[in-house]
Order: sequence, then structure tokens, then C-alpha cells
Amino acid sequence: MIQPADVQQLMAHWWFAYDNACFDEWKDLWTRDAHFSCRTDTGTTAFEEFVTADAQGLDAVMAWQTDHRLQSPEPLRHGAENVHVLNATATTADYRSYIRVSQIVEGQVSNLSTAIVHGSVAIEDGALKIADLNVVLDTEDSTVLAEKRAAAS
Repeated sequence: MIQPADVQQLMAHWWFAYDNACFDEWKDLWTRDAHFSCRTDTGTTAFEEFVTADAQGLDAVMAWQTDHRLQSPEPLRHGAENVHVLNATATTADYRSYIRVSQIVEGQVSNLSTAIVHGSVAIEDGALKIADLNVVLDTEDSTVLAEKRAAAS
């Protein structure tokens, strides 16, 4: 059975390697048939084209991730939070989490975004790897939940 701590470790490794442009580590963290998608929750930002992705297969995922990272700030930090497993078998697990993304502006931490992440991991070649990673960046203004639900009714 895939353990939650192993999923947390894998995701921590991915975000660290991503932020620090450890390109030589990336391929070993993803399955050959990996899928990556990213979008904003509103679809209305000025940076939609930069963050929108739907890549299938290791080569396509690596190409998008490499280009995106090279066009992103340095230093850049993605902090995976509240990673928890929804279900697990001996060879696969689905999980969800948050990420907080920050950069440094004029010597101060500047938050870029937060996001909800859904994904799955799988054992491939004897190692736990990312099979699917779906990121939805938060861009909608926060409102009182009761008011939001009433407006949606």
C-alpha cells in the first residue's frame, strides 16, 4: 500500500526540484505516460496563456515545465501544504493538496498565488512517481462563503 508520507515526500521533492531548476532530477519523478494540467479558477487573468497547460506524456510534460520554469522568477518557491491521500492501492494513489507560490520582490516575500492540486502517483520501475498533476490557481476574490452560496442558488 502506498503510504501518505511517501506521497508527501514525492511532492516535496518535485516542488523543490522544480523551484531550483534541478532539471536533471525531473524525469525520474514522473511516469512515462504522465499528465500535467494547469489553469486559473476564473480563466480571466492577464497571464492565462502563461499558466494554462494540458500536457500528456513525459516529453510533453517536461517541455512545458522546462519552458515555464525558464520564464518564471528566480528565486521561486512552491510550498505543498495539506497533502493527503484520498485512496491508495499497492501501486497507485490519488491525493490532493494546496500550494503557496512566492517570489522575492525588493527583499521581501511576495505571494504570487495559491492553488488547489489534485493528482495521482504510481509505482513505475520500482519507484513512486507522479502520474497526474492538476493545478488550479486561485484568482477569484475571496468572499463570505454563505453569501457566495446564496448568490449561486
